[in-house]
Amino acid sequence: MSDQPAGKTTTSAPANFEIKSAHLPLIALVLKVTDLLAVETELGRRFGAQSENAEFFDNDPVVIDVSVFATEAPYVSLDGLLRVVRSCRLVPVALRGAPSAWSGMCQSLGLAEAPPEVVRSKARPVEVQETAVEAPAQLIREVPGPLTMVIDKPLRSGQKVYARGSDLVLLAMVNQGAEVVADGNIHVYAPLRGKAMAGARGNTQARIFSTCLEPELISIAGVYRTSETPLPKDIAGKPAQVRLSNDGQDKLIIESLKT
Repeated sequence: MSDQPAGKTTTSAPANFEIKSAHLPLIALVLKVTDLLAVETELGRRFGAQSENAEFFDNDPVVIDVSVFATEAPYVSLDGLLRVVRSCRLVPVALRGAPSAWSGMCQSLGLAEAPPEVVRSKARPVEVQETAVEAPAQLIREVPGPLTMVIDKPLRSGQKVYARGSDLVLLAMVNQGAEVVADGNIHVYAPLRGKAMAGARGNTQARIFSTCLEPELISIAGVYRTSETPLPKDIAGKPAQVRLSNDGQDKLIIESLKT
């Protein structure tokens, strides 16, 4: 017999948490060769603790794309690669494109399986040719930025701002080590010395504007360049905009703004 008093009904306790889907910007490390030792060596040389770019990443989540391996390739150990990835201040969270013979590997490595349509690869750094930079990008969809987020205080090293589904306007300096991300455009009415990533979810029409362009990294829809290659003298430290070319070649254009 129930102990519930007559006329009373039971109700569920309020939930202490919710589980929702989340669309987060991720970096994809796309392997171009099957020689893992070569990949580990180059990755460590460019972004390892002893490299000039040791602070380039800041525990950013990364998906490792191993599609370069044949469909039936025998299992190879990724332990060494994962160690190097973590030493570069990257956090591996998923594996993409694993051969069918590698069944169960993701679980053993503590990684999720990422389908191709979930993430996009971050294009490789390329050299500046005058005021243009070329790099391939995998585009998913166009995402406009109908809203605007405004930040009126300087951003210090380690601070990050993400304008989800909107433009981002900054009225003060973005210092080295700071990071600004927007699904739409980024306007910086001050020196831009940190990382700026516009069109983070695939909007190829997004742009970056700054009254003093001196960035560690600039990116439009995944096509990006770093401070490894200095900006041209007529661009560095001056008012400029960054955009993608309109010829379908995924070319990063960096232009002076006439004042």
